[in-house]
Parts: sequence; C-alpha cells; structure tokens
Amino acid sequence: MIRFTTTVAVSLLAFLATSCGSDTDVAAATGCFEDPGLSAVQTSSEDLSGTSITLMTHDSFFVSEGLLDSFTETTGIEVTQVAAGDAGQLVTSAVLTAGNPAADVMFGVDNTFMCRALEADVFVPYESAVGPIVEGLTVDPLSRLTPIDYGDVCVNYWKDELPGDAPTSLADLADPANTGQFVTENPETSSPGFAFLLATIAEYGEDGWEQYWADLVDNDVEVTAGWNDAYYASFTAGGGPRSIVTSYASSPPAEFLFADPPVDAPPTDVLTASCYRQVEYAGILNGTEHPAAAAQLIDFMLSPAFQNDIPLNMFVYPVNGDADLPQAFVDFTATVDTPLSIDPETIEANRDDWTRRWNDVVFG
Repeated sequence: MIRFTTTVAVSLLAFLATSCGSDTDVAAATGCFEDPGLSAVQTSSEDLSGTSITLMTHDSFFVSEGLLDSFTETTGIEVTQVAAGDAGQLVTSAVLTAGNPAADVMFGVDNTFMCRALEADVFVPYESAVGPIVEGLTVDPLSRLTPIDYGDVCVNYWKDELPGDAPTSLADLADPANTGQFVTENPETSSPGFAFLLATIAEYGEDGWEQYWADLVDNDVEVTAGWNDAYYASFTAGGGPRSIVTSYASSPPAEFLFADPPVDAPPTDVLTASCYRQVEYAGILNGTEHPAAAAQLIDFMLSPAFQNDIPLNMFVYPVNGDADLPQAFVDFTATVDTPLSIDPETIEANRDDWTRRWNDVVFG
C-alpha cells in the first residue's frame, strides 16, 4: 500500500530543501558540454561603483543579513536579490529568457538541471580565480557554471524509534521489518525526492530500479509532495509515525542546533549508502549588460566571507576548500565518501521517462 500526503509544516530546517559513486548504465545524451561559441567574461580593474545588478535565486536561498551589503561596500556594486521558485522553475525561467535575461547572475541551478540550462545557452563562460574549489564539483569544461555549495540527499532515521536494527543499505528500506516506516518525496514535485529516485537508479540500474520501487510500495512506503510534508508531518521529527525519511546528510546537525530543549547529540542518523550528491551553481546570464560586475559577484560568492556563511544558513557545504565549518557540522554531519551519482547529460536525456515510469510503479 502507498500513501500520499500534502500536509505542510514550517521550520528553519526548511532551508535544507534546496556528485563519485556508481553510475547507471543508461546511454547519455550528447551536446550539454559542447562549445556554443559564446565569449568568455573577463575580469576588469575598472571602477564599477554605482552599477546595479540583479541576482536571481531559488526560494531557499538565504544568507546572513548584511552579507550582500558588504559586497556593495567593497565594490560599489549594488545587488538586488530576487527569488524565482524552486530549481526547476529557476531553470525554466532562464531558458525562456535566454539572451535577454531578467537578471545578471543566477544562483541555484543544480547538477540535475544544469544540462537543460547549458543546452539553451543560458550562461556565458567565466572562470574565477578564487578558490581552491573542492575536487570533482566543477564539471563544465567551459566554466559557464561555477559551483557554490554542495550537499548530500540521504535517508535519515530516528535512532530511538526504529522497529529493528538501523538500516545499512537501500535494500533495508524494503525489508518487512521496516514496513510502514519509510517516507520519501515525490520526484516530480521535490528536489530531494528526485535525488532519491536518482540514487535508486544509480544503485539498481535500468534493469532493477522499478522492481525496487515496487518492493517499497509493497512495504507501505509513503510519498509526500515535498520535504516539509515528509519531515514534519510524517517523520518522527514532527510527531509522525514513521522513523525513516529522505532528507539530508546535514539534517542531524540541524536537529542538534535547533533542539529545544538542547541535546548532547542529534536524535537522527544517516544511511550513508543512500546518499546522492547535489551541487548548486551560479552563472553569469547570457545577455547581461554588466558582465564585469556580474563576474565580481561570482568571485564574492566564492570568497571566505560568503562561503563561511553558507553552512548555518542553507545547511549545505561550502565549495571553497579554505572555508571554515561550524563545529556542529564537524561533529555531526555524516561523512559520505562515495555518494551515488548519474552524469548530468544522462539525467537530462531520461528525466521525463524515469518519472513517468516511477508514476506507473508507485501509483499504477
């Protein structure tokens, strides 16, 4: 039996909702990383004081008050931040306005949507000299998208509420011992839900992922519209009856930091064998009238000032290898050495087919 719920709860942890491992054997599309012949943006020593640019982001973008003002104080460049929906809506908007953009810089395109944007020539090349960048996160050889943060979507579990032993593999979620315990999100309406679907495809391949989902259905998996629904309505964290949920590797430190009353350790843990890596990028939009100012904003987003602000505001990891991590991240974030992954071109070529087949299995 499968249940579908749409209850919404609000919490600071909602900011969570915004790749080496096994790869699926599906044939990849080509063209995503081909050179479209767009001119690269060059850095400039010109005084750009008084220039105004727009930063378009997804709705989960959040930084400390005054952070963007500090960029203005240093450069004289004023920044207006505009939220434009989730990552999918962000990319759709950018594709529709490619060459005549409504902003100058866009943040929030992730590795599951990047090829859709690159194939539409949404971004122009720019290679920042700020770093060092964590290895493996820069995948576009033309540098049209710059990695800004990354995180792992992982199955979490409430340690004291499990009916049996802690899960150690994706297969354990379909074990009868965990009947009625797992809640995840719809991949058509949720970024972590889609990441979990990709994790199952990467793990089981084209010949096995649909049967795995059929096994989950038989084991009474629940599917919700989004992360809030799953985490705060159905999962133990919100008083729900289910002890296993699709969330993030950084959810345990959030549980620790926001616990009321305070706790010595998080009540949740992570199934590291389930983790799928998400990388979020920023890029200079093709057609901007202020490319040099946009380039300075990209540099700032890679700087220690911006990167150090990321973990406790968006609960993901900074990409600058010299950035500082809060102690709660050091102490309580699960280490994911080999996250599951599928290359962006393969995702773009198969997204619609995979979600259609998922619907057939889960909802009949």
